[in-house]
Amino acid sequence: MTISHRARQRISLGISYLIIFIMILYVLFPVVWTFVSSLNQGDSLYSSDMSFIPKDPTWRHYRRLFTETNFGLWYKNTLKVAVATSVTTVILVTFTAYAFSRLQFYGRKTGLIAMLVLQMFPGIMNMVAMYVLLNLFGLLDTHLGLIIVYAGGAIPYNTWLMKGYMDGISRSLEEAAIIDGASKWTIMWRIIFPLILPMVSVIAIFSFVSPFGDFLFARLVLTTPTNWTLSVGLHDFVSARFGQRYTQFAAGSLLAALPITVLYLSLQGLLIGGLTRGSVKG
Repeated sequence: MTISHRARQRISLGISYLIIFIMILYVLFPVVWTFVSSLNQGDSLYSSDMSFIPKDPTWRHYRRLFTETNFGLWYKNTLKVAVATSVTTVILVTFTAYAFSRLQFYGRKTGLIAMLVLQMFPGIMNMVAMYVLLNLFGLLDTHLGLIIVYAGGAIPYNTWLMKGYMDGISRSLEEAAIIDGASKWTIMWRIIFPLILPMVSVIAIFSFVSPFGDFLFARLVLTTPTNWTLSVGLHDFVSARFGQRYTQFAAGSLLAALPITVLYLSLQGLLIGGLTRGSVKG
């Protein structure tokens, strides 16, 4: 029996929806399981009867985060570092990319190649050197030290992204502005910046997320518990000295993900536009 063209289309569409549904389950299951585990009565991620949904769910672990730990302070520290890193990175990358995209100067090509080569080495390789430099300048156990390292490490890769995006902007716009008497500063902020806003959003989000996920370098630099970021503070919930409070860790990890989730959802249009356009230029 021959299957009609419309039937084949329906089967193909059904398979596509099935694959999408499976992928959604694959992505959401860890989040749902973490949330359900945070409602358990004890300190284990599993309920006493080993069921997926606890019989007596409780919000006690969420309350204890703010009443018995420095979670609120860690949250504040992380937001401060994340916002400062994001703003600093955007400013530095915008000016650097503009120079490489629009200006002709000695060492331009070498500088671009050097930034590309820097991406070949993992960040963990320079941890000792960064620690020594921060200690030399008295920036250990400070948020400023973290911000400088995070922003500096984000410049090479993001500069390439931003330069590729700027290369796609017609130079005729700047030439027309120059004829009208606009200065370089006016051209940059009144013409170029509004056009590169999607890529600015991409870089801002990536830079904002980095302090939330980094543990190794933050743990190396920050030694005072009141200066810790969320990743360092939450790690102590599953360490031996705190008795491995996994339910509090689950509750804290979900709360820590809220700003990132809100940021991605609110800027998803700009994020997609920036990635798709910046990835094909250069």
